[in-house]
Amino acid sequence: MSGVASDPRPKPVKVADAMRGRIESGSYPDGKLPTVKEMAREFGYATQTVRDGMRILMDEGLVVSAGNRGYFVAGGKSELSEGNRDVGEELKEMRLQIQVLAERVAALEERANSGGI
Repeated sequence: MSGVASDPRPKPVKVADAMRGRIESGSYPDGKLPTVKEMAREFGYATQTVRDGMRILMDEGLVVSAGNRGYFVAGGKSELSEGNRDVGEELKEMRLQIQVLAERVAALEERANSGGI
């Protein structure tokens, strides 16, 4: 995965976004997604990071887990309905806002602990 080093999004969000795009474009017509190990190699992330990204897609209802058999596109469909897309976009925006706020809080805590406030 060719990501920009300055991309502030958490790695699981990057995995979820990349896989969401592939699913929406119909890259998995049979509904079967690559294994976690295959995705981890491709993205250059740990398998737990990939699982966390898949959890995001499961929470959105786009992907289902079949245990040891892997992950599948929910309902066998490769396209999202317009309503689900809106919810997905809102979730992405909220995650980004939370990440930015968490970074700001961490910076303030560091300043407070170092006597900078």
